[in-house]
Amino acid sequence: MTDHTGSTSGSVSSSDLTSAFFALHRGLPRQAPGSDATTRHLLSLCGPLPERPRALDLGCGPGRSALLLAAEAGAHGAEVTAVDLHGDFLDELRSAAADRGLDGRVHPVRADMGALPHPGGSFDLVWAEGSAYLIGFDTALARWKRLLAPGGTLVLTECEWTVDEPSAGARAFWDPHGGLPSTARNIAAAQAAGYRVLSIHRLPDSDWDAYYGPLGARADEVEAGAAAGSAPDPATAAALAGAREEIAVRARHGHEYGYTGYVLRPVTAGDGGAWPARPETAADRAAVRAVNLAAFGTPLEADLVDALRTDPAWLPGLSFVAEAPDGSVAAHALLTRCEVDGAPALALAPVAADPAVQRSGAGSSVVRALLAAAKEQGEALVLVLGHPAYYPRFGFVPASRFGIRAPFEVPDEALMALVLDDSVPVPRGTITYPAPFGV
Repeated sequence: MTDHTGSTSGSVSSSDLTSAFFALHRGLPRQAPGSDATTRHLLSLCGPLPERPRALDLGCGPGRSALLLAAEAGAHGAEVTAVDLHGDFLDELRSAAADRGLDGRVHPVRADMGALPHPGGSFDLVWAEGSAYLIGFDTALARWKRLLAPGGTLVLTECEWTVDEPSAGARAFWDPHGGLPSTARNIAAAQAAGYRVLSIHRLPDSDWDAYYGPLGARADEVEAGAAAGSAPDPATAAALAGAREEIAVRARHGHEYGYTGYVLRPVTAGDGGAWPARPETAADRAAVRAVNLAAFGTPLEADLVDALRTDPAWLPGLSFVAEAPDGSVAAHALLTRCEVDGAPALALAPVAADPAVQRSGAGSSVVRALLAAAKEQGEALVLVLGHPAYYPRFGFVPASRFGIRAPFEVPDEALMALVLDDSVPVPRGTITYPAPFGV
């Protein structure tokens, strides 16, 4: 994951260190944290795919993801173009694909992921687990977007801070390697680059074990050989030291950073690409009230927002606005705390767009950004009472599927739920709304 090859160590040249790094990693199952379970989960978040999707796996390494996509993506497995600059990894992939009878569907290509030769619109699925950092998250978003066919999906994983204030020890390791972003920063970058954030997924600690376990065992083998009399050359010693340091930093500071998977799709007309969304500020409050007044034609929703601001149900960072091209507030959406049979959930209400921009994508933009922010904050369940033709585009389904009901009579299809974290059991029972809702 961190190759430590951008600088020299003592008298070791950069090229020797690079060779030693790849020799240390040769034959390992993975070159970054991940697992087949995570690949399958990210694939499930992409939604429907063509029967045999055209997939591009960038920085494929020995090809665990490429092999799984070839076998399982779509109804009949994908045609996978697997790209890496390191020939030994591609040789390992060719062999593994042949062993599994997938050599007709996996096509290894030695190429630079930052300067790909493929024409625009060539792929239904662009995949990059643990490799986007090599050219930078923002650069990857910009350069890979053109490769997607209409309706195509970009999936990538990125290492990020998981705490607001990383320790000096964690920064001492990561800052010289370019530092780490936050999830909020990367969500904003994806939206600014013209993507919808379909889903995000934090990789479990076991995915790090799947990477560092074999790497640590390999380091043990090399060091055991040294103890037996075959001392490693300086480049190998430097590569070993880098691997040991990375593993040790994870052991000490792993709670401060982690990998996040992003499932992204370029916006299309009506999806909100022209309406950047962000958390509201104090300066937006009058404009938020005005948008709600204009959208609903009565003061009820605007008064509800004002009342919720002073209620314990208000959650900082979960009131979002979408901006018009001139910077004015064009749409607003709010999440506040509710409960289902005593378990915490979120109520999405109100959602408002200025009548002048309705059906332009402003409302979709603010809702998608707000839901992504809620997921980042660790929320698990969102409930909405709304139009059944509108909210399913965000992933909402009838709440009755989970045994969730409103405290008053509503059409079954109008009360909907969205599960943000499927590792948390979904509660059953009746919704308790904040007091300002008056129910």
